[in-house]
Amino acid sequence: MGDELPGLSPRLVGPVRTVWAKHDRSSDGWLPLWQHMEDSAAVAALLWDRWLPAAVRRVLGEPFAGDEVDARRLAVWLAGIHDVGKATPAFACQVDGLADAMRMVGLEMPYQRQMGADRRMAPHGLAGQLLLQEWLEERCGWPGRSTAQFAVVIGGHHGVPPEPAQVTDLDAHPELLRTPGPSQALWRQVQEELLEACADEFGVRQRLGEWQRISLPQPVQVVLSAVVIVADWIASNPDLFPYLPRQQDRTGAERATAAWQALGLPEPWRPRAPQASAAELITARFELPKGAVVRPVQEAAVRVAREMAEPGLLIVEAPMGEGKTEAALAAAEVLAARAGAGGVFFALPTMATSNAMFPRLLKWLDYLPAHAGEQLSVLLAHSKAALNDDYAEVRFGARVASVDVDSDGQVPTPGAEQRAAPAELVAHQWLSGRKKGMLASFVVGTVDQLLFAGLKSRHLALRHLALASKVVVIDEAHAYDTYMNTYLDRVLGWLGAYQVPVVVLSATLPAQRRRELAEAYAGVPSGADAFTPVGQASGYPLLTAVCPGPLPLLEEPAASGRGSSVQVEKLEDDLEVLAGRLEAELTGGGCVLVVRNTVKRVLETAKVLRAHFGSEAVTVAHARFLDVDRAEKDKDLLTRFGPRAKLGKQRPMRHIVVASQVAEQSLDVDFDLLVTDLAPVDLLLQRMGRLHRHPRADRPGRLQDPRCWVTGVDWAASPPEPVRGSQTVYGRHALLRSLAVLRPHLAKAGPAVQLPCDISPLVQQAYGAYPVGPDEWAEAMAQAQLAHERVRAEKARAADVFRIGAAGKEGRAILGWLRGGAGDADDTRAGRAQVRDSPESLEVVVVERLGGGSLATVSWAGGGRGGLALPTDAVPAPRAARAAMACSLRLPPDLASPYVIDRVIAELEQFCIPAWQAKDSSWLAGELILPLGPDCQTRLAGFRLQYSPDDGLEVSRE
Repeated sequence: MGDELPGLSPRLVGPVRTVWAKHDRSSDGWLPLWQHMEDSAAVAALLWDRWLPAAVRRVLGEPFAGDEVDARRLAVWLAGIHDVGKATPAFACQVDGLADAMRMVGLEMPYQRQMGADRRMAPHGLAGQLLLQEWLEERCGWPGRSTAQFAVVIGGHHGVPPEPAQVTDLDAHPELLRTPGPSQALWRQVQEELLEACADEFGVRQRLGEWQRISLPQPVQVVLSAVVIVADWIASNPDLFPYLPRQQDRTGAERATAAWQALGLPEPWRPRAPQASAAELITARFELPKGAVVRPVQEAAVRVAREMAEPGLLIVEAPMGEGKTEAALAAAEVLAARAGAGGVFFALPTMATSNAMFPRLLKWLDYLPAHAGEQLSVLLAHSKAALNDDYAEVRFGARVASVDVDSDGQVPTPGAEQRAAPAELVAHQWLSGRKKGMLASFVVGTVDQLLFAGLKSRHLALRHLALASKVVVIDEAHAYDTYMNTYLDRVLGWLGAYQVPVVVLSATLPAQRRRELAEAYAGVPSGADAFTPVGQASGYPLLTAVCPGPLPLLEEPAASGRGSSVQVEKLEDDLEVLAGRLEAELTGGGCVLVVRNTVKRVLETAKVLRAHFGSEAVTVAHARFLDVDRAEKDKDLLTRFGPRAKLGKQRPMRHIVVASQVAEQSLDVDFDLLVTDLAPVDLLLQRMGRLHRHPRADRPGRLQDPRCWVTGVDWAASPPEPVRGSQTVYGRHALLRSLAVLRPHLAKAGPAVQLPCDISPLVQQAYGAYPVGPDEWAEAMAQAQLAHERVRAEKARAADVFRIGAAGKEGRAILGWLRGGAGDADDTRAGRAQVRDSPESLEVVVVERLGGGSLATVSWAGGGRGGLALPTDAVPAPRAARAAMACSLRLPPDLASPYVIDRVIAELEQFCIPAWQAKDSSWLAGELILPLGPDCQTRLAGFRLQYSPDDGLEVSRE
């Protein structure tokens, strides 16, 4: 960065030194524009040298034929000149004292009140873009068509690239850039002096002639914008870069060096290519259960990651329980080393699955080879991450790496993979903001965080930089609907353009969806001939690899040998019939999972079964529990029904768990018998994955063979009619297709479902384009399909409203890239609604109303959270406020329908406590509070609400 030069200051004399960039009204301190430009460029140089992963530097170097030296020059130069638009009357007039100093040297300008609303047409980013384009054309001889792709980085450094209409409007008001009259020439001189000095100081003067012939692809423009934003944010921190009169004797490079040390930003992960075999790598990185062996699909995933022509997309389809998570992380390590990625983002469907994955990621990080003194930044990315105990330990430095050691004190990892200690894991404060958090090296979060990268939103470039820096893992790829997939496909296209390695995991992925994912990543039109084999592949397990250049690679790893035959049976949708059947089956004991598609059916079922078996023999699990209770339930289910539970100790002799879809994923639980409402066949298979999941020698005699009873259907109808609640959740089309493909197995004495052999055939038939089912069902199924296609088309259109365009590889400027955007995208109810097509919901913080009207956290909350006082005349203590937030609860759709939501909110706002809205009440400010009486009941908008730690929230009309 022109290290032999002393900085901008000696190059600039006269009026240009009076132009200001920053002002602190409280101290009247200020920062000259030239100093901020120098600071920002110096920070950008440090970001390039010490923070940007090799993968990002490579992407930025591609337009320069791989010359990363030129790419670095460009990034530093753009960061240096990003605020040149502040050298305009429209900006400078805002602070009278500083503007007067400029007027005294001849830079005339109207007072702010004289400019009026017109000043808004010249935000300094857009002004800087126009000044740069003018300078490149008039002083450097660039053709006009070449300037915007560079200058738009300046125009968009506050989060949104300008729209063409804004450029046109400002062009029509040149007085906002230079005051007409005698001072106009001086304004031009000052602006050009700044640009000329920066061109010399930052080493681009001799390169500009060649750069005018370069085409910057849109992904490069986006990442450059993000680098400039980050450099600007750091250089704008007055604690790191003090305003005058302090540090007047330091150059920008010296100020930046001191600031960088004070900031302490962790450098990116620098993965080393593991040399061990796939089996050795898996064994070294994960604590496999005693006697476990590495699965063929795991070995194949690592091998394919190594053998792909270039790191790209790897789709892993394998049965439940085959270790896909371990395969993904091992493949990610290989791909990261090959691609130069600086971290991993692991995307999951829900907060619960994200919470379950986070400690697994931390454990994996404990076993990664570490450089001496290495720090790795980590983040749990969802709206309630601050309540997660594992994440809290990392945030507050309480976590100790959990690498097991043998009796000699050595880490038991083979050969070259041994190391003395893991890296230090940190949740860095600067990376904790909602716009900066994804820039951490290792992130576990909900898939929303990935889908937001396809949403037109402010500072979207930062999210793209975060993803371009990592390997991305997408779990449960089958779990996303049309609306979400519309965003996911667009994001995959951008990830492909950034050459980001992506690993997609699924046990039940339809072939057509597999092809859509591959085509989206490759950036080819739907139906491309080269991807026909991807949509036709029928092997299982199956690996699909897509990378630039060669045709997609398909590989069928050997099956692990694990498997089971599940006998499927129809069951009448009658609770007394169910209770009677279970009485007969559980005479010798046994553990049963009953899965219902709605919470209402969960609670109705549990009530009847408790009457037959006793309350202590029936557990309820669904999503309508307080967060703290939901976490305790998940923990309890894992303790009692997980792989390590011993019969008669943790595992009960006889028990029934009645659950909603929360039992489908994330919980490694094992049951002897499954009862399930009809669901789409892929989800039914996921539920079967909880049946005889682990080898057990102690299963009751009657339950030695896995069986699944399917209910929630009127079997006498033709075609059989699923209950209304199931149709509301999944749609009639998917349920009828599921019935059709399962029909042979549901017949009396029909063949068992062979797992894993039948998984792929059943899924492909159910989601294929061909008719299924008997002729007499044809008309009903055709009507259901038409309705389904209408809904899909509507969802796709709705999703496209705020979806960004495809990644343009030509040098067209990203002007208007976020036109008509959704504002800020974050993990709030409103933010998630942009990328998920789910019913409106409201979240409340549940507290307990005590005698005399005082409030406290709910008395039964575990972990020391229960019964903590919540004063109404002051901000609650941080411990109590955090405990209250852990008792959040999502209200059911009935209370968020368009007909009642206004009344619900109005009644909840009556409980608003002014003292809790103070600025220093970060936990409870702005939250909706729902007080429960001593009987755990309340009334709300004509509904009666009853809560219990055993059953969760029950809602009924009064």
